[in-house]
Amino acid sequence: MEITEQHKRILLDAARMAIREALRGNYRYKIPGTSDPVLLMPAGCFVTLHEIGTHRLRGCIGRLQTTDPLIKTVHETAQSACQDPRFRMNPVTMAELPRLDLEISILTPLQPARNVLDFDPLQDGIYLICRGRSGTFLPQVARETGWDREQLLTRLCADKMGLPPDAWKDPQAQLLKYQVTVIGPEPFVLPEKDSGAAGPSAGAAPPESGTDRST
Repeated sequence: MEITEQHKRILLDAARMAIREALRGNYRYKIPGTSDPVLLMPAGCFVTLHEIGTHRLRGCIGRLQTTDPLIKTVHETAQSACQDPRFRMNPVTMAELPRLDLEISILTPLQPARNVLDFDPLQDGIYLICRGRSGTFLPQVARETGWDREQLLTRLCADKMGLPPDAWKDPQAQLLKYQVTVIGPEPFVLPEKDSGAAGPSAGAAPPESGTDRST
């Protein structure tokens, strides 16, 4: 799946519009139609919002696997990302959008690892299944924290899965891995000279229209 610069712009614009409409309480906005095979290909994705400057997480929601078209998955995960339940006491607001970065991560299909340490922390996302629970980290987590394989698995168990830190050593633990195409990050609100660059002809939506990364 080759994702071009035009695809990236269409997907970023779709995520922006989905978030704006969700914050307005409009969940009936329909995704603009497309015949592009890349945008119609099923693919998991994550949509992430960070504060510009501090890089403080404000929302990150995704789907590891889906049969839905990529454009629809981006739209729906973007809607959810601005209402990340971890921030239900301090949710993203419309006024906050100019202070946020937007990032989309498009996932390859999950592939079983030979063992729980069979992954490249800087290249592979990991999905751990252990003791009836599961959790995932995108490869951006290792890039941003510097954690090695064992640190990633330890934090995944303790922070995301509610398990003892060393639960990943359980012989029954199973690891699946995936790779990611990252789009962005870029400011949610683009400078005026760029904000209309894509335009409707590039797939931008008209103006009136579970699992997370933990970084």
